[in-house]
Amino acid sequence: MTTPGSEATGRFAEFGPPRRVEGGLRARSTRGAIGQSWWSRRFLEVLESFALGTRLTRGRAYARRGQVLHLDVAPGLVTASVQGSRPEPYQVRIGLAAFPAELWRRIEAELAAQAFFSARLLAGDLPAELEELFASAGAPLFPAAVDELAQRCSCPDFAVPCKHLAATFYLLAEAFDADPFQLLHWRGRSRDELLGRLRTLRGAGTTEAPVSVRAPSTMESSPAAGAARVLGSLPPAPLDEAVDRFWVSPVPLPDRPPTLVTAPDLLLRQLGPPGPAIGGPGLLERLRRAYRDLGRPRPAAE
Repeated sequence: MTTPGSEATGRFAEFGPPRRVEGGLRARSTRGAIGQSWWSRRFLEVLESFALGTRLTRGRAYARRGQVLHLDVAPGLVTASVQGSRPEPYQVRIGLAAFPAELWRRIEAELAAQAFFSARLLAGDLPAELEELFASAGAPLFPAAVDELAQRCSCPDFAVPCKHLAATFYLLAEAFDADPFQLLHWRGRSRDELLGRLRTLRGAGTTEAPVSVRAPSTMESSPAAGAARVLGSLPPAPLDEAVDRFWVSPVPLPDRPPTLVTAPDLLLRQLGPPGPAIGGPGLLERLRRAYRDLGRPRPAAE
């Protein structure tokens, strides 16, 4: 009769180190934390808040060794192939409910109503205020509990997440770094669908979401952003009393006008990831490094 411990040992005794992979998806970070943007760091912070402990961090080595062969993001589902010690790669599936179409229509109307959000999204960026807007709509961008994630792996490890799932999570965070719209795509809206809808709403002169598409108790409390944060609390002034002050700021201006700080790889985010035929994610990373080098100030000539 075998004890539970000896049975487990026999079950995994045939497995050794993972097989070496050529051409796998390798994490860009070689040490320390993974994730550069606020949205990828926030995603990993949420996962770590679920007290998964070493079950999450042990997949980091897999991600950095390039053991993930394939990663695909679709509405509600992330799929990946991860090479372990067996000849056949393990199949990974991570489900997260996509938002329904009606909810997306309300969110799109709210985004189009504020030029701040439309400008940042059309520029290929996700402003940090976006998380608050989604939360106020009753549609948090990130999972609030671990049971919102349907995690499946074909490996024999009983731990959830196993190292193959954990490696996929880390590569997924870096995929969000490379293309922030992948996060929204996972939640049900692709880049082209969302930006096309925003252009249509803005082009039609939409300044606020129609009453018919507003949720009665959620979207009414969505946060203001941009100029709306400053001007929203000012009382309306009759036009005949404001003509002589039309070109005067209603609030004191700062001594120095604010500037919009953008990342040097903003253009790359707008274009989206290149296809495999021209280099795929590897080309994107090389271009990103080149943009950063070109953006650095040069030392003054002696």
